[in-house]
Amino acid sequence: MPSGSQPYADGRQPDRDRLPVADRLDDDHFPAYTMGRAAELVGAAPAFLRALGEARLITPTRSGGGHRRYSRHQLRLAARARELVGQGTPVDAACRIVSLEDQLRQAERANEELRRRGAGAARGRR
Repeated sequence: MPSGSQPYADGRQPDRDRLPVADRLDDDHFPAYTMGRAAELVGAAPAFLRALGEARLITPTRSGGGHRRYSRHQLRLAARARELVGQGTPVDAACRIVSLEDQLRQAERANEELRRRGAGAARGRR
């Protein structure tokens, strides 16, 4: 497991006062999966996950011993890339597609949150 000072793969710093590791497993960005387990879940060889790292689609967190750790969010991206590569898409192109799809999902979530806030603020002004 990563040390308390090691950041999540997305660059966030873990809160030292957070719940124990077992209680953080619901966090999509918590790096809970080893290379072997991640490759098994994605249905690919570890070399495929390393290739995704080289293409900068995912950046695994490193444990204190230097072992790669992957989050559920990263595994979803890797599984989507694996699907595209399985359909004949080159790895670099698949990574770009998956990255753009992920950015679109994030923007849609942000827009929905802004809509909810706006609707709440409009009700409060009446």
